[in-house]
Amino acid sequence: MNSKGSSSATALRRLMTEYKQLTSGGSPDDMFTAGPISESDFFTWEAFIRGPRDTPFEDGIFVAKLTFPQDYPLSPFKMRFDPPLFHPNIYPDGNVCISILHTPGDDPTMYEQASERWSPVQSVEKVILSVISMLAEPNLESGANIDCCKLYREDKAEYERLVRESIRQQLGV
Repeated sequence: MNSKGSSSATALRRLMTEYKQLTSGGSPDDMFTAGPISESDFFTWEAFIRGPRDTPFEDGIFVAKLTFPQDYPLSPFKMRFDPPLFHPNIYPDGNVCISILHTPGDDPTMYEQASERWSPVQSVEKVILSVISMLAEPNLESGANIDCCKLYREDKAEYERLVRESIRQQLGV
């Protein structure tokens, strides 16, 4: 077996283990569920995330696609909300910008410490819990949606109103 085949077999074993752990224990406070979209593709998952209490996201259930690389867990997966969420740390296309999903090692911009970035000890559960925390408390120093960051800083009440309005639209209310 070549090294690419070997790494994808390792990734598949790890993903199967994580999926088994997620389905047997459930998430804290039933904040999310996650798993493969299809049994034929363990490298593409879907997560359903409940908006954290006491935030403008509280009444929403948000869908994110997780795309795993063949060398997982050596490299982080990608996470993208569809539809995109209006949030300072989520790009307008729905891709999540959070330190825990950044490539391992030192940050070339020297903003993040290596310990804040991806490492193979992380897991789907840890990342999703970090994203839920990020929904409640954005990191304005590492903005992905600059307009959203600006609005959050300058008029938090309007930011929260827009988030609640977008959730009502998604729910068809």
